[in-house]
Amino acid sequence: MLNHNTLFYNVMKFAHDGRISFHDIRIYQTFVWAIVGFIQSKRPHFSHWLPFRRGKAKGSSKERQFSRWLHNEKIRPMLIYQPFVKRILADWCGETAYFALDTSLLWNKFVITRLALVYNGRAIPVGWVVFAGESATVAVVTYQRMLAQVAAQIPVTTTVVLLADRGFGHINLMKIIKQLGWNFRIRLKSNMWVYLENGTCHQIRTLVPELGKGHCYDRVRITKRRYGHLYLAIAHVITPNGSEKWAIISDEPVGRQTFDEYGLRFDIEENFLDDKSAGFNLEDTLLRDSMSISRLCLIIAVSTAYLVSTGNVVDLLGFRPVVDTHWRRGLSYLQIGWRWSQHAIANQKWLHNFVWLPPNPDLEPAIASWKQFYQPMFELHSLEWL
Repeated sequence: MLNHNTLFYNVMKFAHDGRISFHDIRIYQTFVWAIVGFIQSKRPHFSHWLPFRRGKAKGSSKERQFSRWLHNEKIRPMLIYQPFVKRILADWCGETAYFALDTSLLWNKFVITRLALVYNGRAIPVGWVVFAGESATVAVVTYQRMLAQVAAQIPVTTTVVLLADRGFGHINLMKIIKQLGWNFRIRLKSNMWVYLENGTCHQIRTLVPELGKGHCYDRVRITKRRYGHLYLAIAHVITPNGSEKWAIISDEPVGRQTFDEYGLRFDIEENFLDDKSAGFNLEDTLLRDSMSISRLCLIIAVSTAYLVSTGNVVDLLGFRPVVDTHWRRGLSYLQIGWRWSQHAIANQKWLHNFVWLPPNPDLEPAIASWKQFYQPMFELHSLEWL
């Protein structure tokens, strides 16, 4: 009989609290064992999960069990994950949720397009699509259904703002976002044509101000199709690595806060980093078909939510110093949750077992180094409305 302090038992309760269900209890159990193996091994191949899979079966049988799960055509990752997204966002009624949309390449053979909830320095996956491809620039039609699936799980009183980089500066995407009732802040390419309120037409690159300055424009239209009215914020910002030219299109009036909001998009890059070298080592998987990789992304998504929830609770209860050696918080909530899980297993301490991702502001942001903390992500000395 499984002890209540085992990681399996607590992850099972966490998944149940997240409303995750499968058509067969054995498939459910294999899914939970995969999460346990992933968290403890930090490896994406099921052969590394075997030491953490309890039972009298031989290793070869356990490996075949994981393999069959990842290749099971009846398992549709997004359909299984939707109730979990609804559970996460249930506490966000009346709040503003920032969603980041981005892509990641695997071996220049597969593209992962992910939508994630920006959350306290990291991003929690809420939807994804995996398909064969060699370019990070993807057509809207490939992820349109995923956006609609996520939108169906969001409380009607939640304000959603979508953040995206230059590869998503499509008019069709902006139309879909407005149909879903969302707002957006999307960075535009430098060759995008913009029609200003005075009727003049310019490419973005010709409107970029001097270093350290920014310009805001009301009631603009973009591309030869003259889509709008929209709002445009352009700045030549100073960053720790030099300078960057940001042109952000919005469906709401722009200002200094527009650049701050867009900066939240970088949290999804940390999320992809957690998937790869900083955490789950996704690039080491031996899977080579899009649906199997998508099922692996389901395991990663729930694992991420579990570890961030654990990190939240550990910090709330004052146990962070046990696993974080910094005087102030120096680790992300995901890494705190990961280290606590390992500490709890080794020392027979309590393990977390419920979804805890409240929309509370992060009162103590992670500070890996004080030099980085005092160096802002970008500097903008002046901003003009034109």
